[in-house]
Parts: sequence; structure tokens; C-alpha cells
Amino acid sequence: MDKNAKQLRNIALIAHGGSGKTSLAEAMLFNAKATTRLGKVDDSTSNFDFEPEEIKRKATLSTSFHHCNWKKHIINIIDTPGDDNFLSDAKLSLQAADGAIVIIDATSGVKVGTEKVWGFADEQQLPRIVFVNKMDRERADFYKIVEEASRIFEIKATPLFLPIGEEDDFSGLVDLIKQKAYTYSKDGSGKFETSEIPADMEETVNEWREKMIENIVEVNDDLMEKYLEGEELSDEEIEETLTQGIESGIVVPIVCGSALLNVGVSQLMSLIVQGIPSPLQKAIKKGTAPGGEEVIEREITPDAPFSALVFKTVADPFAGKLTLLRVLSGTVQSDSTVYNANKEVKEKFGQLLIIEGKKQKPVEMAGPGDIIAIAKLKETATGDTLCSADDPIIYKPTEGLPAVISYSITAKVKGSEDKVFSSFAKLLEEDPTLKLERDAATSEVILSGTGQIHLETTCEKLARKFGVEANLNPVKVPYRETIKKTVKGVVYRHKKQSGGRGQFAEVHFDVSPLESDAGFQFEEALTGMNVPRNFVPAVEKGLNEALMSGTLGGYPVVDLKVRFYDGKSHEVDSSEMAFKMAAIMCLKKAIQEANPTLLEPIMKMEITVPEDAMGDVMGDLNGRRGRVLGMDSQGKYQIIKAQVPMSEVLKYALDLNSISAGRGTFRMEHSHYDEMPAQLAEKMTAAAKEED
Repeated sequence: MDKNAKQLRNIALIAHGGSGKTSLAEAMLFNAKATTRLGKVDDSTSNFDFEPEEIKRKATLSTSFHHCNWKKHIINIIDTPGDDNFLSDAKLSLQAADGAIVIIDATSGVKVGTEKVWGFADEQQLPRIVFVNKMDRERADFYKIVEEASRIFEIKATPLFLPIGEEDDFSGLVDLIKQKAYTYSKDGSGKFETSEIPADMEETVNEWREKMIENIVEVNDDLMEKYLEGEELSDEEIEETLTQGIESGIVVPIVCGSALLNVGVSQLMSLIVQGIPSPLQKAIKKGTAPGGEEVIEREITPDAPFSALVFKTVADPFAGKLTLLRVLSGTVQSDSTVYNANKEVKEKFGQLLIIEGKKQKPVEMAGPGDIIAIAKLKETATGDTLCSADDPIIYKPTEGLPAVISYSITAKVKGSEDKVFSSFAKLLEEDPTLKLERDAATSEVILSGTGQIHLETTCEKLARKFGVEANLNPVKVPYRETIKKTVKGVVYRHKKQSGGRGQFAEVHFDVSPLESDAGFQFEEALTGMNVPRNFVPAVEKGLNEALMSGTLGGYPVVDLKVRFYDGKSHEVDSSEMAFKMAAIMCLKKAIQEANPTLLEPIMKMEITVPEDAMGDVMGDLNGRRGRVLGMDSQGKYQIIKAQVPMSEVLKYALDLNSISAGRGTFRMEHSHYDEMPAQLAEKMTAAAKEED
């Protein structure tokens, strides 16, 4: 695959789920003769959605890659997921792109997911082209979408083409620059005939051509002057300035069509080649020196030292781990060694691979802008920088989205726990948004992800790829117990007389509450010789054991102090065991007298919602015993800061989705423990006793 990076166009297709990204990708491959038939998502012949979970749900769940040749250029297509559960993958995959095609469904307009992925493209400062898809469907409205996109994204939305007809009558496009009409045969072949603009559209075309030129000339002062003085602008001048406008992000061109009927797709492909920058157009990429803050500027040329960013990992049970990277500078050959600057290790590998849907094709070398895969790297993970050992550099990777929903995970088959968790470890490499942690308080293994479907498909994948099954169970809330008053002089005598040697120990405790998060304090305040000092460790051991399960619901007991000031012993019958038992029983007796109470974990939350959903979200938080601490605004969004009991927000991701129509996001972390309201604590205690 001999080529020049100048001819390369890396484009990501991004959109709300179901807008037609994958169908558009299929039409591009077909038009460029990279495939011989038009692959379709709905009949499972797609080159991009090939995983069984994707075929079942008829949706992209993981970014896939393919490439095609168009007008002496190579277009690398990055087809990203649009479902909210998998947007993190889309966000990370944009690191491999030099431009984005934002697909908007002409029947449903700019949706939540569209806003989210637009934000990701903003973060990466990617030039964008908008493709208004499904112009052949009922209720398709091109002009409404142009208005919506301009308003919601606050951009100069600039149609370069207008649709000829809409819904069933949609038959092609008018090119506003070349002032020609393209009429398509609707058989999916992508063939069209060029003709003059239909007479009934002339007025509309003139009006939109004026708007287009006004937007484009803003990019170039000389051209603006010429235009304002009423001089005629040539097509070449308009196209050249348009290209500058797209690259700088000042102009966002809009194209329309139907991916399924393959209408308008070849015009989009030509615009990609013309308007999206090649990898070499960014002159430098900034990184830092390993282990330091020093900024390094790396030229993006084939002659610069090799560097690449790992943006995705795929776990393949047969080929092992596939590491996907975007080459940023220099070149790399197959059968060589690269340096992982994050892990400070050298990685040796064999074949370099180019991904073509579900297949991989070996290549000899790769240079700036290439998206390649390497199998079986031992240490490398998503987000790492691979580079030449002589000139190490570290690039800062994009962060994925935070995990918002958690379940406790157990093996379906007893005895297969080890296999379940080792297989999960492989999936965690593939998907950095998954988190697997053991909760020390409840001893549960907790799996967290970006949504319910995310975790369900992870379990499906686990079963398919590694042949092990896991159950998702609701997470247990790690309650605690503590005491509210001091009790002094609590005495317990442990005495057992049965044949042979007896057991005898007596302990005297003062027990008092401590401030929150102080843990447990033990004070040995013995005077005199009633208790030999060698029994003190046994008493402390007994106390630590007793604290593991309180008297209310069997939860761990925290924030109290025990003062061991006296006791009695017997020279024959006293033993460490006897003192340990006496300590356990004495503490239980003391806690019951000291006003025991339940503590619940409180989460710190930051919820980001559009202004119109704010009232509903705050009302809902009050219903969950939440405390709103403050508000911030960020653009069109409001950020609500609150503290809410963990038991009330175990499935908050699902509830926030329905309250905010999918437009809300949140972050959550543990804040502190607080006393539980008495009537709730009583219910919990009663339930815990019933379970026993």
C-alpha cells in the first residue's frame, strides 16, 4: 500500500445512534469499489458491524475501521458507535481522526447524542462536515435541520448542496458552487446524471448560494473585499477559500443525501478529499518528556523520530490482543522494536496490520497518519505512547467517559470465579471505561460501566469470547454502625467450667464515641496486677473481631474508643482465648447500652443538565433525600452539586436519562458517612434481623 501521507484522509463518522453512520460507511466503500455489493446493517451483511452483539442489536457497539480509494486519495473510515452506552469508544477513537462527518437524521433532527459527539469533536478541534441523511424518509426536512444545527452548535452552517425534492420525491441534489443538478437512480448504484438546475428551484438556489458565498468569504479578507465591491468570484476562488474555512473550523459545510439509497454519497466523498486536511497539515504535535513536565514539539513528517498514540485495544481470543495506534510522526516497519514511553519498556512485534472491517491485512511499513494494528504487545494499553527509544515522547490521551452504573458480579457456575475474573481482565484492556474492583467493605466484586446495556453486552461478550458466564446483581450498600453516647464501667466475665481445664477472664471497659472517620482507638490503662499484660494483645484482637459485625444489622462498627482499665484473671484457667472471648462479649454489651446507630454512605454528585430540566432534576434529588450544595453554569448547561445517600442513587444513570430525556450526565464519588434517619434505620435493622 504505497502512498503519500498527503493523499490520506482520516475521517470519523459520528452521530446519535441510528442516524445511519454505518450505512454511509458502506456506501462509501461501495462507491470506491472497495466492496462489490452494498453492505447493509439490517440484513447483517455490514463490513463494519460484524460482532454477534452488534448483529443482534443492529447497532454499532465498537468502533470499526476500513479504507477506500477516491480520486487518487485514500479515505480511512472510522465508524464510531452512537449509542450512549458506547460513546466513550467514539470519544477515544476520534484521536485517530483528522476530521469528522457529523450525520444528522433528516426526520428527527439534532438529538442528544449529536450534541455529545459534537462536543467530543470540539475537544479534539476537528474540522467537520455535516451530512443530512435519510432525505428519502417521511417527514424529512433539510432546511429545518440547517436551522437547528446553526442554532444548537452556534456555527456558520453552510449548505453546499440543496436537495431536489424531499421524502418520496427526493431524487438528487443541486451543487451550489458548480450550479449543476445531479439526478440519481435510486437503485443503490450511486449513479447520477448531471443537468441544469430545475426551473422551479432557481430562486431558492440563488438565495442559498448568496448565503454560502457570504459565509465562505469571511475566511479571506481579500476575497471579502472583492465580493463586497460586487466583483464576480470564480468557482476556484470559492472552493479554495471553502477549504481554508473547513480546516479552520470557521465554515461547517452541509451536504445531504440518503446513505441507504446511495444518493449524495459521492459528493460527500469528493468534499472529504478536498476539504478535510491531510495528516501532514498539522505542522507539529506537542507531547512531554517521559518523567518530566518539559514540552516536546514533534514535527509531523515521515523523517521525524517515530511516535504513535494507542487509542484502542481489541481483545481477540484467537489472535490475542490487538493494539490499534495512530502514527503521528516518523515511520515504523514490521518486525521491529518500539519503546513504550509510559511503561518505560521496549516492545518487540512481528506484523504490522491494517484493519479492513473484520479482516486484517499485513503491511510492511506505516508513516504519519496511518492507522495500524499490532498483535500481542505485552505491556501496552490504551492511552500509551509508542515511540523510538532514542527520542522518547509522551502524548496526553483523551479521557474516556466516567462509569455511572455498577453491579456486583458473580460467576454463574460455582468454581469458575478465577476464569471469570481473568477473562474480565482481558475485556478491561479492550474497554477502558469498564472498571472492576473489589469492595473491601462488602467483599463484593463490582463491575462499573457507562450504562446498563454496556454491562449487559460486556457479559455477552465474556460468554462468547471466553466461554464463561457471569451474573449481574444489585450492589450492596456498605452501611456502618457507630455509637452516640459514652458508657463507663462495662464488665463482662467469661467463665466456663467443664471437665478438665476451665476458662476464665474478666474485663472492664469504658466505651466512648469518636468524631466521624476517626476509626477505632484502643487504650490500655491497666494499673495493678489483676490482668497479666501478656493478655492485652488478645483483648485487642477480640475487639477488632467484634467490630466487624455490629449489633443492629451486622455491619462494621466504626468511630469509637475502648479504654481497657481493669479485669480479673485466674492463674490456671485464664488464657488468650478466654480474654479474647471476654473482650468480644463485653464490647457487644457496651454497644447495646451506648445508643447504637446506623451510618450510610453519602455520595458527592455533579449533575450536568440543560436549563429546562433543572427544576425536575432538583425536585427528584429532594425526593432522594439529597442536599443541593450549589450551582454552576457551563454554556447552555447547568451543573448541580449535591450530596445524596448511596442507597438512593444505585441506578441513577437510568433515572437521570428519563428525567432529562437523555441530555443529563453526572459524576459521582464517595464523600462521607452520615447518620441514617431513625425510621429508615429501624426498617433496615428489622430487615437485617429477618435475614438472619
